[in-house]
Amino acid sequence: MLNNKNPFRTDLGRNVFNSKYAQSSSDSWDNLAIRVVDDVCGTQGGTAHPILSKTEREVLRTYISDMQFIPGGRYLYYAGRPVHAWNNCFLLRAEEDTREEWSNILWRSSSCLMLGGGIGIDYSRLRPAGRSLSRTGGISSGPIPLMRMVNEVGREVMQGGSRRSAIYASLHHAHEDIHDFLTSKNWSDVHRSMKEQDFNFPAPLDMTNISINYDDSALRYSPSLYKEGVPFSGDSLIGNEVFKANCLQAMSTGEPGFSFNFGSKQNETLRNACTEVTSEDDSDVCNLGSINLGNIDTLDEFRTVVAVASKFLVCGTVRADLPYDKVRTVREKNRRLGLGLMGIHEWLLKRGYPYEVVPELKQWLEVYRDESEKAANEHCDRLYLSRPVAYRAIAPTGTIGILAGTTTGIEPLFAVAYKRRYLTDGTRWKYEYVVDHTADTLIKECGINPCKIQTAYGMATDYERRIKFQADVQDYIDMSISSTINLPSWGTSTNNETKVEEFAQTLSKYAPRLRGFTCYPDGSRGGQPLTEVEYEEAIKHKGVVYEENDPCSGGVCGV
Repeated sequence: MLNNKNPFRTDLGRNVFNSKYAQSSSDSWDNLAIRVVDDVCGTQGGTAHPILSKTEREVLRTYISDMQFIPGGRYLYYAGRPVHAWNNCFLLRAEEDTREEWSNILWRSSSCLMLGGGIGIDYSRLRPAGRSLSRTGGISSGPIPLMRMVNEVGREVMQGGSRRSAIYASLHHAHEDIHDFLTSKNWSDVHRSMKEQDFNFPAPLDMTNISINYDDSALRYSPSLYKEGVPFSGDSLIGNEVFKANCLQAMSTGEPGFSFNFGSKQNETLRNACTEVTSEDDSDVCNLGSINLGNIDTLDEFRTVVAVASKFLVCGTVRADLPYDKVRTVREKNRRLGLGLMGIHEWLLKRGYPYEVVPELKQWLEVYRDESEKAANEHCDRLYLSRPVAYRAIAPTGTIGILAGTTTGIEPLFAVAYKRRYLTDGTRWKYEYVVDHTADTLIKECGINPCKIQTAYGMATDYERRIKFQADVQDYIDMSISSTINLPSWGTSTNNETKVEEFAQTLSKYAPRLRGFTCYPDGSRGGQPLTEVEYEEAIKHKGVVYEENDPCSGGVCGV
């Protein structure tokens, strides 16, 4: 039975609940757990026939209340509301280069965004810029102008009227416009200067994350000579000139990312906004929920959570509201689930493990893989539904990770302590020292030495370790993992043009085991809000706010 206890480990988690998901000042997390289970699996206030047993609904409410399983943010936001817009994102393809399709993609984009979902669009089928148009006698614009138009739609449309739009765009590595795509998000000096003053100042494609699609053809051809398709020796990406250029761009600016679609996954070029859900079908959907590994003690309990969470997501494919008919058709065909994990680094820290896929974690991942498919298939059979084509994807879990007060997705802690900067009046920066909320909890409750906690910031010079961890987890995932690997600042001794070949070699080695890759070089975007500091420094100045030009902002004054 739910008891309205306080489930939030941090004040930040409580604040996120109150600002994003609470429907009144007296609302509670337990009440939300009741609403979301009833809406998705139960009677919907007595108006529907339940599609999950009473016992399992009670168990599910407890798991949500205890933050062992948390549905995706759209489930939480719309729980108890008339609209059931539970899908986080919609996966789209610009299917042909016609005036009608340009209009259609803009209409589909706005329809999905207005219902509360993000969008991911693959533009690879659009003809390159400069091609003759037979009907009008003009020349084609290429995919990038359409990307910009969709970006502006996202700028003006709040997702479901409640949050900033999330957009993703991809292009095939051999598209003739790929070199323009590679640099389409680069900032000019003016952009950088303005961003330093106001982080929200518009920049090129600033609402859109971009990635390049690599399939088996990237292993066989050098895209520098598109018309000839000149072959090169080897079975890795290292001979692909676009891949090399992609590495240089990613190491210096963070974008484009890499979408790897090899072998049986070659046609799964469509991605959601955060890239973890993949599909080959236009108008597919993502349907997300994450298990909090850091809040589960035993393998038997984990097995039960996986089973009931999988059934919950199956129920979501039955009752979710959708923006247009094709989405419904594709959903019924694929019934795609996206059961993910978070709190993995907390799980490792509590057990004294390094940031590695250790044998015990492999055992848990095997249960996750096997039980998610078994439980989902059994529930679909019971309801006479088509079985899912995919079951698992690991999302970033930024917001719900904060709710649970745990480490997000597969990410290590960003930093034990950091200095946060923010603008107060649009002109002056202020600084505040912060101890990471999850780290603080682990230090106080588990007695973990802060100096022993491996962090994303600390592993920036050991990026292969992060890539290997992602590849090792990907072995148990049938879609993808959204993860961003930190790198040192561009132009430093450990991240510069002389390091591109080494980086490309490393990423190429792991690419066949990955579905995607993104990185973030420290300071690559103006207005970066967080910088790692020593734990002792943050404790000394915790909660004190410094002005931009205050000498104390460097942490050297004895406040």
